[in-house]
Amino acid sequence: MNPRVATVKYQNPHKLILTFTNKEVKEFDLSKYFDYPVYQILKDETFSNKAKVFNGTVVWNEFTDFDPDTLYLESKPLMLS
Repeated sequence: MNPRVATVKYQNPHKLILTFTNKEVKEFDLSKYFDYPVYQILKDETFSNKAKVFNGTVVWNEFTDFDPDTLYLESKPLMLS
């Protein structure tokens, strides 16, 4: 099982900065998912900025969320200084 999301911060344009339960910090690009109808609402940065952690993943409302494994596997590690 992959680590789950512990914290999320929205970063313009269309990126999430995620800290996982194993302390890794990664960047997830939301724009790769804009072709899917359920994720088109995330083009609105005001809406995207409402991202929150719920049960180890990122959610916006009852219809918009991501699988936690997708978030972990498809995000890029960030080098923190």
